[in-house]
Amino acid sequence: MQSHPDVESLENGDVSQRDHLLGEDLTSLLDPAADQLFNGSTVASRFLRAELELNARLQTLLFGKPVRYMYNPLEYAWDTHRCYVEKYCQEGQSVLFLGMNPGPFGMAQTGVPFGEVKAVRTWLKITGEVGRPAEEHPKRRITGLDCTQSEVSGARFWGFFQELCGETRNFFRHCFVHNLCPLIFMSESGKNLTPPELPAAEHDALLSCCDSALCQVVTALGVSMVIGVGKLAEQHARRALAEAGIMVRVEGIMHPSPRNPLANKGWANIVGGKLDHLGVLSLLAS
Repeated sequence: MQSHPDVESLENGDVSQRDHLLGEDLTSLLDPAADQLFNGSTVASRFLRAELELNARLQTLLFGKPVRYMYNPLEYAWDTHRCYVEKYCQEGQSVLFLGMNPGPFGMAQTGVPFGEVKAVRTWLKITGEVGRPAEEHPKRRITGLDCTQSEVSGARFWGFFQELCGETRNFFRHCFVHNLCPLIFMSESGKNLTPPELPAAEHDALLSCCDSALCQVVTALGVSMVIGVGKLAEQHARRALAEAGIMVRVEGIMHPSPRNPLANKGWANIVGGKLDHLGVLSLLAS
């Protein structure tokens, strides 16, 4: 597992040394525009700063079995992810759609939440270089924007909003999309592991970092509603934001995963009805 090389030496709790190391990790992820990112006043710059701070905290975590491989697209796909954020994260957005963590053929490849490659390239028009994680499963190679395998969840998610909104500006003037956790976990066989499948202590440490970052992100965006995509994301958002005293409305929509039998029976109609009930559909269709 990737981790900070000096984590073990910090087990005795040298907080000042740990914070210094995290600061080094944070800036090492940036290009020469680092000062602009950290001192910028735009929503996008505040959002990216929160993500980089989360990255630094995640680098101190260790994961054992059943996790064998861990990818962080906010590292190797930072170029495309930053393109997505700087292009679409803007003032005045009132709704945040929140996923849980990347899929192997979505954000893991493109750096974009629910980032099915075709949608990312043709509708979102994201460009940039995608590298590779330090260690890859042979069945889960990262080929970036050249990936030929479609992710059903992402195709359904972005396809729905493309059909509804037509142009990206009609969606992003009101909404933004984000994942609670940027990491994807895999077992020895390459099976995708969700955060709840991690050992309890590792799960709790991971979600503590991610929940804290979510609070930063919601504050930076200034949204009035968070919509969890799937029950898990909705529940985490509801708890984290309530505990932090951040007063935003938290709702949820069905996850578009093909593993969900209901989603395979008309996800778009189900989600359209829910968004209509929440008042979001009329916002986007206007």
